[in-house]
Amino acid sequence: MLLVPRAVRSACFQVRRMSQASSSPLVTRVLASSVAIADRAGEIVRDIWSTGQLGIVQKTGKDDLQTQADRSAQNCIVASLAKQFPGLTVVGEEGEQDLSGVPADWIVEGNDKAAGGLTCPANLSGAALEELTVWVDPLDGTAEYTQGLLDHVTVLIGIAVGKEAVAGVIHQPYWNYQSTEPNPKIGRTFYGLVGSGVFGLEPASPPEGKRIVTTTRSHSTGLVQDCLDIIKADEVLKVGGAGHKVMLLMEGKAHAYVFPSPGCKKWDTCAPEAILHAMGGKLTDMKGEKYEYHSTVAHRNSEGVLGTAIHSDHTWYLDNIPQQIKDKVKDSLKKK
Repeated sequence: MLLVPRAVRSACFQVRRMSQASSSPLVTRVLASSVAIADRAGEIVRDIWSTGQLGIVQKTGKDDLQTQADRSAQNCIVASLAKQFPGLTVVGEEGEQDLSGVPADWIVEGNDKAAGGLTCPANLSGAALEELTVWVDPLDGTAEYTQGLLDHVTVLIGIAVGKEAVAGVIHQPYWNYQSTEPNPKIGRTFYGLVGSGVFGLEPASPPEGKRIVTTTRSHSTGLVQDCLDIIKADEVLKVGGAGHKVMLLMEGKAHAYVFPSPGCKKWDTCAPEAILHAMGGKLTDMKGEKYEYHSTVAHRNSEGVLGTAIHSDHTWYLDNIPQQIKDKVKDSLKKK
């Protein structure tokens, strides 16, 4: 019997592992890497908060803030994806940034093994690099972050194939941060792949016999309030961030996410939409039309957002929100 030295056996095992990883579908590999990258971005967000030096700047207008955490987390995400997937199209909220000085320990070269082991649906398994667009919101809920409402904050990485959002990662850096237990686990990450399911969080059903709606906390308008008045929800949860709102749907704390305003962008909704669809919910614009997520699409979600935890509930909101409300959503942008 031929004896193979241990070092050689180990090297062969590593080669096999690398070969298996590289032969798995690209969508799965990008998702698995994004899970690990989101975790690192969350650490950066927490590190910057702990310094007290948030580096807040005003971007394009009132209530449109950017912090050092936004910039740094995006650099981590974009540089890590570029390292692992050269040529991958990535669109980040903070625009083009200089990646030449990104610290080496911000660049993630590994992936999440559990996510990497997902079975990829047949319709996505052959997707090529040029078909993918990754949408990144490095710190969703910036206004809440600056105000210390840390549980509202999420890191979002959404993956689209062609026009469709198919996979997403939501990382909540401050989950459990108020725990009084000794050495509590801070932060959590969950992710979804349409056709495979949701992982990292066990979806819960919203309470029966009630209608609980989540909507914007910091970008409300008269049209938003008019819509809420018509729906006659039993309870309205006004929170920051699209990721946080979809999280409430997943946790069974709300039935619907209603936002008749053109305030969201594609990086806000790509990851949440994919995860919501993976768990059996639905997210569209206020008229029930799908948003597109290819690389050249307009960034703004000009027709608002309507999401439901249960797919079949979506029709109720479309039927009960008047057409005149839906028609005014896009026009409200002109008044800003």
